[in-house]
Amino acid sequence: MNKGNGKQHITTVLGPVESLESYVKADWWREIFNANYLRTDGDVVDDESITKAEVDFFLSLLNPGFHDSILDLCCGQGRHSLELAGRGYSKICGLDRSHYLITRARKQARNDGLSVGFREGDARKLSYSADSFDFILLPGNSFGYFETNEDDKRVLKEAFRVLRPGGRILLDITDGDYLRENFVPRSWEWIDQNHFVCRERSLSSDDERLITREVITHVKNGVMADQFYAERLYNSGDIRAMLNECGYTSIEFHDPIITDSRRNQDLGMMARRLIITASVEKEWTPKKKVSRKKKKVAVVLGDPRLKDVIKPSCVFDEDDYRTIGRLKEALSELGDYEFTYFDNHSSMLSWLRQSGSKADFIFNLCDEGFLNDPRKELHVPAALEILSIPYTGGNPQCLAYCYDKSLVRGIAKELDIPVPRAFVINPEDSSFIEFPIHFPVIVKPNFGDSSFGITQNSVCRDISELQDAILRLKSFSGDCGTVLVEEFLTGGDISVGIIGNLPDKYEVLPVIEEDYSSLPRGYPKICGYEAKWDPESPYAGITSIPADLSEEARRFLVASCLKLFGRLGCRDYARFDWRIDSNGTPRLLEVNPNPGWCWDGHLAKMAGIAEITYAEMLGMILKAAEDRIFGDNGK
Repeated sequence: MNKGNGKQHITTVLGPVESLESYVKADWWREIFNANYLRTDGDVVDDESITKAEVDFFLSLLNPGFHDSILDLCCGQGRHSLELAGRGYSKICGLDRSHYLITRARKQARNDGLSVGFREGDARKLSYSADSFDFILLPGNSFGYFETNEDDKRVLKEAFRVLRPGGRILLDITDGDYLRENFVPRSWEWIDQNHFVCRERSLSSDDERLITREVITHVKNGVMADQFYAERLYNSGDIRAMLNECGYTSIEFHDPIITDSRRNQDLGMMARRLIITASVEKEWTPKKKVSRKKKKVAVVLGDPRLKDVIKPSCVFDEDDYRTIGRLKEALSELGDYEFTYFDNHSSMLSWLRQSGSKADFIFNLCDEGFLNDPRKELHVPAALEILSIPYTGGNPQCLAYCYDKSLVRGIAKELDIPVPRAFVINPEDSSFIEFPIHFPVIVKPNFGDSSFGITQNSVCRDISELQDAILRLKSFSGDCGTVLVEEFLTGGDISVGIIGNLPDKYEVLPVIEEDYSSLPRGYPKICGYEAKWDPESPYAGITSIPADLSEEARRFLVASCLKLFGRLGCRDYARFDWRIDSNGTPRLLEVNPNPGWCWDGHLAKMAGIAEITYAEMLGMILKAAEDRIFGDNGK
């Protein structure tokens, strides 16, 4: 696996296997649609002329108006959506389960100046209301991936639900009968000058699915992927029966698509495809009155009456009040909740017993800690646990784990997640007989967050600077506890955000990295205390941009963050900070449960890149907590 922008690492690869079918995961489709997919199938799915010809054909069959609403279901990287939008169709939406492909689609739409509403989601449970679309396209052989045909029927039923009366659907699926007789058991081909792919295929034991194994290899770096997938083989009779069962009428089969690729080699499932159209004859769905009772949510915040040692002036200032105002304004846009606010810590326990217990749950935004003491951040959820009041975010144990950077490093190592080399010392011990890592290093308080105690002077190039930094840290933060001395990595400064909960109700936000291009020469590239709290510092000009990562690196980061999310007991939302080393390997710096919630924080920046507003981001956190506490129906 390639873990970064630099060197590639050879993945584990199986030898010969007796049964391809036994290696196919039920949810293989979650991970396979990435950059490798665009490499191996790019001769079809990334060919502009093929896309144009397919869209020409689809339009000739459906004849939509330029202002009709069209859903490109299982849209991949949005090739059909973008082509339609480029031709002047103004109400185009695209939905796909692949985070990578949707991110690519959004980026391409921005680059082309096109307006397409791309969403990440499951085709079996569409996030659109009934009667939303005039037409639905299910193009590019994106049907039949699920473990059972009942799941495929759910896709068609959901499409029926969101189509308007008189709406039409177009299916573009592999010709099952043709593939049963003509699939190629083994093949290999060059993808480009550096990559080639070897394929094995076999029918499943019931002859209902075609199983494929792909081994993708780079000529210099070795095997990049050894992956298995399966697709259900439907013939025209199967599809007609399924469409009838799901309520469709006027079912028509059109000329098949015979694909012509520029590589003219193994086309696999894309070789010959059935094109089917059908209509929806139904009454308009009655508008249901929303019977859902608004949830009463109490928002718990830091106390502006008390000293706060993290803030430069040690008190809440105008910017803090403006941030709280932006929060309240955003929450006011969420119609499913009624909010009350509490920030008087001197009466917190009595308020929780009396008023807090009347709320359906607490939105715990008190990242300052009880009495604005960051060491007591876990005390707020601890009190809520004692009083059996449900709340958002991490529990006391999770917050305790993540407050200790050394402990998180140990857990990451246990999970085989790379971390920078480092050691922990007592600040009283500023003499080093043996120095276990190379300079430069960065000095951090082992306990804490908000970059407290981390400044440009924390980066040290020799023993003398290190001793000064430790003394400075002790002077700056008083009793800072143990000190973490960590190798200073020179690569990208990366953050990953997750909203939701395991095992599968989560969204990974776009990965970001810090842009240090505005920083004067000679300043160490860190996003420390000055960047967050000193508007006059050169560090205040640092911005966050979409991370420039390979798909392999992104997949590695996401998989690692999900492991940590589960192992550390994170809930509802979390942020993970990484740094790339000189070899291109991402190394974990820290984990932030209940990360900064403010409108201009890193989590909000990630959401903004995904075209999620600040209010929508807060709503996603609340919904994640609500589903976890009360179940999917919010009762």
